[in-house]
Amino acid sequence: MFNSNAPSQDDLPTSRQLAISTVIAAASAAVILFTIVLPSEYGIDPTGAGRVLGLAEMGEIKTQLAEEAEADRLQTIKAPATQELPKDQGSALMETIGSFFISSAHAEEMWKEQMTVTLAPGEATEIKLSMKAGAKTTYSWSAEGGTLNYDLHADGDASTTSYKKGRAQPGDEGVFEAAFDGWHGWFWRNRSAQPVKLTIKASGDFAEMKRLK
Repeated sequence: MFNSNAPSQDDLPTSRQLAISTVIAAASAAVILFTIVLPSEYGIDPTGAGRVLGLAEMGEIKTQLAEEAEADRLQTIKAPATQELPKDQGSALMETIGSFFISSAHAEEMWKEQMTVTLAPGEATEIKLSMKAGAKTTYSWSAEGGTLNYDLHADGDASTTSYKKGRAQPGDEGVFEAAFDGWHGWFWRNRSAQPVKLTIKASGDFAEMKRLK
């Protein structure tokens, strides 16, 4: 057991020093709250610093996409479940091989499903795929005539998740894996002042592509 000497009274901070430290800490927290947290998380920028730093736009994107995703979730949760049809194993194997070895010039031939929708200013749409947990889908979508806000997400039973979001995007492509059984896909909204032509293409292990809105 080790013994240590108790600090002397002179080594301890005074009440005045503690009060000053508390005020400084509170002021620092307030500065961080109003210049970083509120703009980046909620799009609220009372000081204008968030706009200068580019944080206010980030917060506006988060808030807008969260509102649209919630409205979308409430609408699509009532969508009827669709029984998946067995997928031919040979076809799935050829799609996998093709995704690695076929050139981009021939990629158009590999898409299993595609859909085109024209969105008027302020209009939204949702297109989803019926997938089982662990299934993978390769996708590519593009916006002609403008840009779109989007949320790549999923609903199934009591489960929901968001894979990817974006604002004012001309398109996106990639691969995602279904987190659970259910409907997996995209919600888009045209926030521009002109009509935008949306084209979505997908290939992979899904039963069907369906426009839900």
